[in-house]
Amino acid sequence: MDFAPYQSSPPERERALSPPLASPRASADIRRPFSPYGQPSPPPLQHPQPQRGWQPNLPGSYPTADAHREGVSEFDTSLGIRLDYEAALAYLAFPPLGAILLLIGERNSDYVRFHAWQSALLFTAVMIFHLVFLSWSKFLSWFFFIGDLFVMVWLALKAYQDADTLDRFEVPVLGALASRILDDE
Repeated sequence: MDFAPYQSSPPERERALSPPLASPRASADIRRPFSPYGQPSPPPLQHPQPQRGWQPNLPGSYPTADAHREGVSEFDTSLGIRLDYEAALAYLAFPPLGAILLLIGERNSDYVRFHAWQSALLFTAVMIFHLVFLSWSKFLSWFFFIGDLFVMVWLALKAYQDADTLDRFEVPVLGALASRILDDE
């Protein structure tokens, strides 16, 4: 029973149906061989990264402090090597010398420069520790050398894995110092 006096026609008793799943156009059902749809995405950091500026250039606005980096992505490196490889290389390329060479050569990526600073500071301190305190004991020297190799590989792996998100893994004291040095550059 319907008690609404203002309805001139009876209400709809059927629900509207959704359109069929098949496309009405025959061309939409054809699989295109060169279409990127349905293809797996490439591994991280192998696809082109967006080129974006963080602050818009509006008429009458003042130039930013990073005006010299206009059009540079945070994933770009000046050496032409992938970002994750360069960050891991800071720990694996005969530290601290390899890290110092990365600091000289890399100008674009703050992520790589942070890991190069951290590697240079950490392994310079480790080298001084070996020369001063472990020169008298062959066993302790080899024991700490094996530990150094483990730390090198572990930090390189962390730098490689965190390159997708640009997260910085800081060692307790020297990581904060490396961040301060990088912020002051």
